[in-house]
Amino acid sequence: MAIRRQRTAPCRTAVLPGTDPGAVAAAGRIGSCTLASVLLVLTGLIVFLDIATGQDLRVVPLLVVVPALASVFCTLRQTIWVAVWITAVVVGFGAHGDGTFWDFTLGIGFAALACGLGVAACAARIRHAAEVARLRSAAVTLQRQILRPLPVLTDQISAEGIYEPIEEDRFVGGDIYEVVQSSYGTRVIIGDVQGKGLAAIGAGFAAIAAFREAAIREPTLTGVADALEDAVLRHNAFSAQTGEAERFVTALVLGFVDEKRVEAVNCGHLPPRLLRDGRSSPVPLRKTYVPLGLAALSHEIRTTESFDFPRGATLLLFTDGVTEARDAAHAFYPLDKRLARWAGREPRDLLEALRGDLEDFTGGVRRDDVAALALRRVPVGGRPRPTGLRGHFRRAPAVLSDR
Repeated sequence: MAIRRQRTAPCRTAVLPGTDPGAVAAAGRIGSCTLASVLLVLTGLIVFLDIATGQDLRVVPLLVVVPALASVFCTLRQTIWVAVWITAVVVGFGAHGDGTFWDFTLGIGFAALACGLGVAACAARIRHAAEVARLRSAAVTLQRQILRPLPVLTDQISAEGIYEPIEEDRFVGGDIYEVVQSSYGTRVIIGDVQGKGLAAIGAGFAAIAAFREAAIREPTLTGVADALEDAVLRHNAFSAQTGEAERFVTALVLGFVDEKRVEAVNCGHLPPRLLRDGRSSPVPLRKTYVPLGLAALSHEIRTTESFDFPRGATLLLFTDGVTEARDAAHAFYPLDKRLARWAGREPRDLLEALRGDLEDFTGGVRRDDVAALALRRVPVGGRPRPTGLRGHFRRAPAVLSDR
């Protein structure tokens, strides 16, 4: 992996693309020039105080705490240089002092011990941080196989989106989405697994994996929905054997078959909103079936219905983490009222407004995963250029440790 060199920072550590942010903590947070300046100023201040107090109060030995502080914020190499510098200062002042030989020896031994412990602590911190970074990087890679980064472009639509799991240190929660280009047209799913956080990922992954296969294989949208039902049932059967809770999945499955109409199978999910001509309105889906995994409780056979989705309009799909968000007074988020203000915006601006308004409305306190997709038909003549809204999926920079 090549190192990207930055010419604007003479005192810095080399940055590598594609590594987890945990490596930043492992490599250190203070530049070498800043560290040297602080160390010189601190040493000068301590030496001045030692000279000013005379033999009655020796202040220089207090410098032995500096390597301990450096071990928390600096790289291993920086901590070693700090330890060497502090030891040299203590030895120099001890050699010119008026104490006995044993005072000098004990002082040097204490300084060397304190500096050695600081270096050892720094090495242990970096080793632990690097291990955590490797584990987190592997987890992020696996989680990104469940939900693809946004935006997604196909031959028929562009899909912008936001995705905010309730667990901030996770990239995937209980909400799911996917966009697949097939020979039968573009197919889209958005869903919400019963439960929250990591406990809901298993059922969500089962549904996503089944959708990716069925969207390409099945000629009808009801066939896709049936494949999803079977996948959730298989997952629940396995969960029952392992003692885990069985779960259901609410889902809205869409199929873009021509330039105007969209087919839909609604499995207990919230109806989307259609934004066009500066207005927002719920899509009038008349048939709502039981969620995936609960088909045995109903005698209804899932069928498709269609609605108009003209070019230039925006179709907003979302989960109940949006509509059930609450403010400090426990009032629900007024989605339709807010959308009426933003109906004329582009998908990216619409989602940014929604994200910011949700944050302000809830005061930053989320009670459920939040997912929303803004779909728009591609312009005539080809795919649109990606706008760059990627929800929380961001490639994080990393630092190459100089230890």
